Amino acid sequence: MAINSSGIRSRITSHAQADGRFGQVLKHEPVSGPGSGLTYAVWVTDLAPVPTSSGLASTTARLELAGRIYTPADTEPMDDTDDLVVGATDTLMTAYSGGFKLGDSVRCIDLLGAYGAALRARYGYLPIDSTTYRIATMTIPIIVNNAWTQEA
Repeated sequence: MAINSSGIRSRITSHAQADGRFGQVLKHEPVSGPGSGLTYAVWVTDLAPVPTSSGLASTTARLELAGRIYTPADTEPMDDTDDLVVGATDTLMTAYSGGFKLGDSVRCIDLLGAYGAALRARYGYLPIDSTTYRIATMTIPIIVNNAWTQEA
């Protein structure tokens, strides 16, 4: 038993890349400006046991990912920037709410927050290098069954 964070992030990034709207899809938070167009980056933000869902032999875990959509805030026409970012967010959240599969050990994406923060997106601006980006930062909570074996 183990948490396969690389496999989970690979499935999420592969899905986003196949969507075709993102110029770049990354499995890390960028340390420099991602450039023009839409970029989607995914990284781990939290990992913790889920006491109410664990048993005597194994522990269920909650793996929280951040998924951030970036586009330069000065993309023309500027009036369409929010629609571009919200549309990309909506497409991802629709997939995560539907039949999206993350592997056999993943019970679910915790859409409504039964075990912590729910699936959500917060919008804002982020200056990186000399560019300000319009961003949507998603919280993607994933419940992983039998993450760790318990021994007496």
